[in-house]
Amino acid sequence: MNVDKLQEFAAQYTDAWNSQNAASVAAFFAESGSLFINGSPAQGRKAITAVVQGFMSAFPDMELLMDKLEIQPDQLVYHWTFIGTNTGPDGTGNAVRFSGYEEWTIGEDGLIAQSLGHFDNDEYQRQLEYGVDANQIRVK
Repeated sequence: MNVDKLQEFAAQYTDAWNSQNAASVAAFFAESGSLFINGSPAQGRKAITAVVQGFMSAFPDMELLMDKLEIQPDQLVYHWTFIGTNTGPDGTGNAVRFSGYEEWTIGEDGLIAQSLGHFDNDEYQRQLEYGVDANQIRVK
């Protein structure tokens, strides 16, 4: 894929996260693709759909922002910011805003074969417990 197609792919991936349709996110992965979030694996579209649905259910108002896409020789690095309020089942009611990135390996089919996702889990847990300053929520 050329640079424009890769940017478009990443933008559509972001839109899928914001659609509140977990299966639409999983569709960006190869049938047997994998998503690792801070080391925890989800293998295959069904498992990826379940992981994504977990975030969507926990944060019904979630918004994912694409910060940038780094194009490297052997992988893409998708940088993002996640914003939402934890009002889903057993939610804390607190707002969060945290950033992270995914290291993508794209397969020959043009879909994500593997995504290694990373974010500061300690900061995420702190925000779940105490929230984040309202002035920080929608700052882009």
